[in-house]
Amino acid sequence: MRITNSIVLVLFVAALAGCGAGADTATPVVTVTASPPAEKSSEPGERDDPKPAPTPVGEKEETAEKKVLPNVVGMNLQKGQDTMQAAGFYILNDKDATGQNRFQVFDRNWVVTKQTPAAGRKVTVDTLITLYAKKIGE
Repeated sequence: MRITNSIVLVLFVAALAGCGAGADTATPVVTVTASPPAEKSSEPGERDDPKPAPTPVGEKEETAEKKVLPNVVGMNLQKGQDTMQAAGFYILNDKDATGQNRFQVFDRNWVVTKQTPAAGRKVTVDTLITLYAKKIGE
């Protein structure tokens, strides 16, 4: 009987230790996902080449399209963003033009005072466009 009680006590203590009883912080769970390796080709003469093929002479790599930036100065911030997106510019940033680093939570209450790059310039559509705005009435 004494051996049985001892075994039960040891199992109970081990279970508590395994559950983290008495630990002050939780241990984060890490999940690792592994994919099986790609199947190798069994065709003679074929090989796996991790390097991309060089661009043939006389061919250029594809570059982003260039477009003329619209002028959105004077528009409310929401309309300015919509105008930029309609023109094909989607990488947009907006900043508080007063330097107070406020967030433009409700874009319709802000007016664009400056944009960079400047309106009328022809730039690639993947260019970062920054719209500086202040609250209407400031």
